[in-house]
Amino acid sequence: MNEIETGGDGVGRVVLLTTSHRVAPGLLSWPAWQALHGADEVLCADATHPQLPYLREAGVDVKQAAPTAEELVRACAGDRTVLVVATAEGDRPLTDGLARLAGSGRVPMPDLELLPGSYDLPGARLLDLVQVMDRIRAECPWSSRQTHRGLAKYAIEEAYELVEAIEEGDTDELREELGDVLLQVVFHARIAEEAEDGAFSVDDVAAGIVDKLIHRHPHVFGEDTASTPEEVKAHWLRTKAQEKQRTSVTEGIPLGQPALALTAKLASRVRTAGLEVPLPTGDGPGYELLALAARAESEGTDPEAALRAAARAYRDAVLVAEAARAGRS
Repeated sequence: MNEIETGGDGVGRVVLLTTSHRVAPGLLSWPAWQALHGADEVLCADATHPQLPYLREAGVDVKQAAPTAEELVRACAGDRTVLVVATAEGDRPLTDGLARLAGSGRVPMPDLELLPGSYDLPGARLLDLVQVMDRIRAECPWSSRQTHRGLAKYAIEEAYELVEAIEEGDTDELREELGDVLLQVVFHARIAEEAEDGAFSVDDVAAGIVDKLIHRHPHVFGEDTASTPEEVKAHWLRTKAQEKQRTSVTEGIPLGQPALALTAKLASRVRTAGLEVPLPTGDGPGYELLALAARAESEGTDPEAALRAAARAYRDAVLVAEAARAGRS
């Protein structure tokens, strides 16, 4: 517990119990239950607080009240302990009032303790995202009319912006772009859930990738072993082949992706499969670019990323030339 203000003997104690709405009601820490049962008085301003039914079922006498700072201090007189059930964000007006009262020096202040009753687990804010998406889908005139096809272009745009943030090394931008990509996942899952056949939900999406990750990492979740990245990749390719049961190495490669990335993916599949496939020959820059992309992949270079880097250098040169021309005019 974080002690903020300490009073003298006989002035009592205020315990501000915070809870998270992302954790199932009733799942409180042991110190929280001890404080609840040991308090002389338990108050809660919100009659709809999700914890109230469980507290009362556990025998805690909770009174609905929203005391001011002065009223709370008086309630602690005689060395009493008063516990206030708040939300995860606390009770800002009450704590601000207590701080002002303490700063005035007019009255002896009780001990004030902040006691977290429950903590968010990692990933808990994803629940908020799902709830916000549900409401937007139901109430927003634009979002409520969107379809998988209508949103497809945004998924492509957000993916490119994510790649740009990665290549620029901008962590703030990376965080934002990851959120935009995540939004696309949740949006599409919500649309699918509304379909007449209830195709799938965001939980189905998460469950599917969890199952896939576990199955493709037998060296982590099973009895296989892998001590090098190469062994891990071999595990991945083997289990993926078992799952997909493809008849051609070209299956599963989207032809609509950027041409350099498409060429690199084809070359990688061919090389991994141990096939000897000569590159087609022909006239024109297309075949020249095909050969360059395949060579780059064989040398461990991503041709798409390499060309983007060169294009950025070209862009910078353009900016320099424009600045020079502006300086002469």
